[in-house]
Amino acid sequence: MMNSSAGTAPAIRVRALNVVRGGRPVLHDLDLDVPRGSVTGLLGPSGCGKTTLLRAVVGVQRIAGGEVEVLGRPAGSAELRERVGYVTQAPSVYGDLTVAENLDYFAAVLGAPAGDPARVIAQVGLAGHEHDTAARLSGGQRARVSLAAALLGAPELLILDEPTVGLDPVLRQDLWGLFRRLADGGATLLVSSHVMDEATRCDRLLLMREGRLLAHDTPDALLAATGAADIDSAFLTLVAAGAVPEGSTR
Repeated sequence: MMNSSAGTAPAIRVRALNVVRGGRPVLHDLDLDVPRGSVTGLLGPSGCGKTTLLRAVVGVQRIAGGEVEVLGRPAGSAELRERVGYVTQAPSVYGDLTVAENLDYFAAVLGAPAGDPARVIAQVGLAGHEHDTAARLSGGQRARVSLAAALLGAPELLILDEPTVGLDPVLRQDLWGLFRRLADGGATLLVSSHVMDEATRCDRLLLMREGRLLAHDTPDALLAATGAADIDSAFLTLVAAGAVPEGSTR
């Protein structure tokens, strides 16, 4: 369950993380912390290593070196199963089941309370679609079913891999409002995106490029450090400089 009083230790702690795939380095000596009760945005262009980092945090990515600690335990530990929710880029739902049947199934697997499917259906704005077959839903609705499944059991940490990609502006706004409410309720969210205008919705940002962390700071601090007018310009400034501004960490 969510726990807003879990101390000051970060929800995620990564040190000297390296990942190699097919003999090619994908992540290079990453160091970062994600504070509890926050919305942290992981931003960068497609192919920069965001999904690989998220997989390492969840514990399903083989790493070549370094440490990844999640909620005080090694990433992938069995005791984290009910404490971490993970939404992949592709909606993970069964097309031949209804919305309610999908969530009833996932709730049974997780051992979530009996009323949880109805709670998360309302939370993600799918009330009225309980009996719709998942295969007949729009892409945005299927994405919300996947998010609802991740919310079952009220996990302390949510790992969301580009949850708003391809969604219309109204739905994106609704989901970011939900992310903020979850964080205000004590949950920690790590949300990846390649859309820089979503950066202002986050408490902190991790900016990545080519498997390296360019910066790790608040949006305001990054703008101040680079003198940029927006995060897109700040990112380009960091790329051009090839260095991290004072106050940020690799």
